[in-house]
Amino acid sequence: MKDLWTIQDWKNAYENNQIKLDDLFDYVKAISNDDHAWIEIASTSQLQMQIDLLKSQNSTDLPLFGVPFAVKDNIDVAGFHTTAACKEAEYLATSDAIVIAKLKKAGAIVIGKTNLDQFATGLVGVRSPYGAVKNSFNPEYISGGSSSGSSVAVAKGIAPFSLGTDTAGSGRVPAGHNNIVGLKPTKGWFSTTGLIPACRTIDVISIFALTADDAWTVANIMQGYDEKDEYSRIHPANVPTQFFKGKIAIPNPLEFYGDRETEKAFLIAIERVKTLGYQVEEIDFTDFNQLAQALYNDAWVAERTVAVEKIVSRDQAHPVIAQIIAQADKFKATDALQAEYNRAELARKINLALAPYDALMVPTAPTIYKIAEVEADPLVKNSHMGAYTNFVNFADLSAIALPNAIRADGLPSGVTFIASAWHDQSLANFAQKWQAATALTLGTSEQKYQKTCEIQSKNSVKLAVVGAHLTKMPLNFQLTTRLGTLIKKTKSAANYKLYALKNTAPPKPGLQCDAQGQSIELEVWEIPLANFGAIVAEVPAPLGIGNVQLEDGSWVKGFICENYAINEAIDISHFGGWRSYIQSLNNSL
Repeated sequence: MKDLWTIQDWKNAYENNQIKLDDLFDYVKAISNDDHAWIEIASTSQLQMQIDLLKSQNSTDLPLFGVPFAVKDNIDVAGFHTTAACKEAEYLATSDAIVIAKLKKAGAIVIGKTNLDQFATGLVGVRSPYGAVKNSFNPEYISGGSSSGSSVAVAKGIAPFSLGTDTAGSGRVPAGHNNIVGLKPTKGWFSTTGLIPACRTIDVISIFALTADDAWTVANIMQGYDEKDEYSRIHPANVPTQFFKGKIAIPNPLEFYGDRETEKAFLIAIERVKTLGYQVEEIDFTDFNQLAQALYNDAWVAERTVAVEKIVSRDQAHPVIAQIIAQADKFKATDALQAEYNRAELARKINLALAPYDALMVPTAPTIYKIAEVEADPLVKNSHMGAYTNFVNFADLSAIALPNAIRADGLPSGVTFIASAWHDQSLANFAQKWQAATALTLGTSEQKYQKTCEIQSKNSVKLAVVGAHLTKMPLNFQLTTRLGTLIKKTKSAANYKLYALKNTAPPKPGLQCDAQGQSIELEVWEIPLANFGAIVAEVPAPLGIGNVQLEDGSWVKGFICENYAINEAIDISHFGGWRSYIQSLNNSL
């Protein structure tokens, strides 16, 4: 097998008979744990149970057929132990977490449980009795936490994707330190049933992958409302699917704790954003910093205390974890209520500050430390890791951590893009463009990024427009005010005719399928599903919404025209599109 495969590489290998399911036995046996990334590597019997279920199924029906993945060891996998990196808390899981069940149903195979900062409390990856997880680029350095093992398993190509969790940045910091993608979903989009909580109200299960394409593929399988999870939410159908404001915010001031290499890497990121066509503007980061500091310095720390003490006594916890949860003793119930009021106020200010922008771009972490440095100063060094992450779940935001640059010392430095809740698809679409622009290799490999899928969901509709709804045309506002975003400018299949209709204001064309026709220029827009009906309701006779074939053979919804209106219309197909026709009218004036 190759040393690094994406999900598509694994799928291709199965389809081409390059590998078979039974090859996974030797593949997993060969996994080394020199980096302390694993707590439990799948045994032959654990693999056999999963493989046997797949052998009776059609591989073409399963989007993740035979694809191996790793799971952070605070998420239940049936037949595997769950420890949360605390030996005294260990138990044998008898059922799968909801997201695990969905991934298995799609054909994916769990190959092991990964190491973490105990009880998911930490951003460094060294707070574990199973060893400090070593950075995939330089073993002297931290891998980032708490989802340390899951990130290293992907960065080294052992699994094309893995699951982590994210409360204060645990699904992002390890991605930044290991040159991979970390998708932190909107709270409630993925079920957390089967997860040992850290902070129940703000925990999410996150995804590590080599590419944004793979992260989104996995997210689409994991997503969905879970009535058993009291914090689960139904995805709204009225959010944009692409960036459309043309502006990216960055923090002011920026803090790197004296790390010039990370600072230089972030300057590279700023220039790259500009080359992708976005304005970059500084915003005051005071409220963000205040909310970030509240996670460990206010009554909110009691939520971690509740989670840990339901499982073990304090003296059974890692010494640093015990020290952290003991801070809850100094707070009263009234302090907890005031902390929530403060959180709500700061979260509202943050969301209003971000409203004019497509996203906020931050360094995923402001610096990186050696393992020995963190062990010598565990609380302060850990707090530095959360400078740009702690506030995100508190403010109910979505985020994706992306590779940015390899520093002069050979260590990765990542950036994170943060947007409003439920803007996960917009972030993923942008992430594809970002990865293509960086020209970085994937993880620790020499393999470059290649786009393998379209970022799609069930919460939007693609709509082809050919006339007054085109960009800068009179009715385009009907799309933009409904949060529609332009996907591409293209052409129809070569069997359409375009007509200039009579007595329409503003002037409109009619599109009809005709065997004697040609390709017609058009735009494809993506419309949030909940807003699509409002657009349809405004379509006047003789126009309607039907299905239009594009030049690549695909079909989308589009504006079409009733036959009766063509009798008095002018055939303008030879112009190739509405813009050229309108230009010809303007030239004749």
